[in-house]
Amino acid sequence: MKLCVFGAGAIGGNLAARLASTDAQVSVIARGDHLAAIKADGITVETAERTFTARVAASADPRDLGPQDLVIVTVKAPALPEVAATIAPLLTPRTPVLFVMNGIPWWYFYAHGGPLDGRRLPLIDPNDAVWNAVGPQRAVGGVIYSSNTVVRPGVISNVSGRVHVIIGEPTGAHTERLDMIAGLLTAAGASAEVSARIREAVWAKLLANMASNPLTFLGQCALGDMFAEPACVEALRRIADEGAAIAAALGHDVALDIDKAFAKASRHKPSIVQDLERGRPLELDAMFTVPAELGKLVGVATPLLDLMLALMRLRARSAGLLPPAS
Repeated sequence: MKLCVFGAGAIGGNLAARLASTDAQVSVIARGDHLAAIKADGITVETAERTFTARVAASADPRDLGPQDLVIVTVKAPALPEVAATIAPLLTPRTPVLFVMNGIPWWYFYAHGGPLDGRRLPLIDPNDAVWNAVGPQRAVGGVIYSSNTVVRPGVISNVSGRVHVIIGEPTGAHTERLDMIAGLLTAAGASAEVSARIREAVWAKLLANMASNPLTFLGQCALGDMFAEPACVEALRRIADEGAAIAAALGHDVALDIDKAFAKASRHKPSIVQDLERGRPLELDAMFTVPAELGKLVGVATPLLDLMLALMRLRARSAGLLPPAS
């Protein structure tokens, strides 16, 4: 089968390199120096146990790669308009598209049920671009637990040594395509879990990001540095509680066990801190703005999340990564 990883950065490159060890014909969409390095030398993944290199087809233009049996989108939310504009050559009428991304996904309210069913999220998917180009019926939800960093073009450090992927249909159905994707991920050496409640999995990871990322972003520090400050840990707990209350109002019983989730707080900097330091677009909307707006929609107060978001915007503007406030 042919599969394409759209966005071969830290997460996507790690997945693509691992998937290349299976029988699948793997290709990637990448950009700039990273693309040039992949074309020349392949994708190298460094872990604590081993270092391996995979050769994959690579291009910046999906037209060079043609129709695929599976597309895995691993870009960050600000890049979704580009995905919408260029993904068509990769798709056949039956191609599933697995979105492995942080934050509230663009398809969140598709087949959601209740009064919010079908609601659009313009901050994440402006002008319904992905909704129309890909189609929510084609989308498969994905959540990944894996800490990775691009240490130089073409080379990825799998910091955590962990690659755990949760996948699920927005409808909650158990389908053949879920089994196919889970089988591929397992064959690639990842841990794959099929969930009938993918939105719950989205919220479970989002709570950790919502709670820890604002403080590491503002402090421009690693998780371990933030956890060395008791006041930061207390703030983290309060933000997590606000996020859990939003999830509960939307029908999902999730909570974040701070002590368990961050028991091994590391020297790893979250991706949003890496993006700040490298002057890249930031995932503020998918992970913070939209959850805060959902809180208002369902009547849940989020004072600390709102404050953190305002401070993050100020920090992003000072770094030239957001336009001035109007």
